[in-house]
Amino acid sequence: MTVAVTGASGQLGRLVIEALLREGEQPIAVVRDAAKVADLAERGVEIREASYDDPAALDRALAGVDRVLLVSGNEFGKRVAQHTNVIRAAERAGVELLAYASIPGVETNPLILAQEHRGTEEVLNEATVPNVRLRNSWYWENYTGGLAHAVESGVQYGAAGAGRVAGAARADYADAAAKVLTTDGHAGKIYELGGEALTYAELAQAISEAAGTPVRYQDLPQADYAAALEQAGLDANYAAVLADADAGIAEGVLDVRSKDLENLLGRPATPAVEVFRAALA
Repeated sequence: MTVAVTGASGQLGRLVIEALLREGEQPIAVVRDAAKVADLAERGVEIREASYDDPAALDRALAGVDRVLLVSGNEFGKRVAQHTNVIRAAERAGVELLAYASIPGVETNPLILAQEHRGTEEVLNEATVPNVRLRNSWYWENYTGGLAHAVESGVQYGAAGAGRVAGAARADYADAAAKVLTTDGHAGKIYELGGEALTYAELAQAISEAAGTPVRYQDLPQADYAAALEQAGLDANYAAVLADADAGIAEGVLDVRSKDLENLLGRPATPAVEVFRAALA
């Protein structure tokens, strides 16, 4: 069985490659720039270059592939068309299973981040390639970039109110994807994936425990939080997306209560405090 991972130079894609290697597979890493995964090539991983914008290159990249993980691209506004190119290439290659890394509750999820995932899943609904949806909730690593500031200031800011976010370590989602790619019976399935569900006040407690110093949560209105993120140096559009995500968390859109992730992993998902402790170390 031949397994390929697209976007394999990215954070999630790399971790899936690593998980597949641990499973004894010899995965194919599909990337735009082979230089970014030279270390994987040195370890014997087959590298195939293809941009999501290049159907011919995608045909070459997926030739002879049995199963493929489509990791979503990062060019907002182009992703549905790009993902469609991968899906069509998988169809032409006769791929037996395409797994797509999506977002929870995509049919009704109001987040800005969900829009292109919804568009991609609509394409998959009509696609001829057998497929499975891996609807990943938040990575705890989404919060590690601001850990140092939170610890120094003693305050974790956000706009999520008392809403809960069901998160897990990025590696947990990667391990789940590897499990789906290397076992049978997943075609047609939709997995809503999330770990422990925490409020932002509880996230602040986890940061406090990891750092050994008090950190409290300060809730802000969505617009104020977006402005604060801009003031901290984020691009205005990205700040708006993050603030929108927090507003969605306040409404419960990422409060995933299914046990799909735990069931795929065969263990509980990684607690936030462990991710924060490792990041601070």
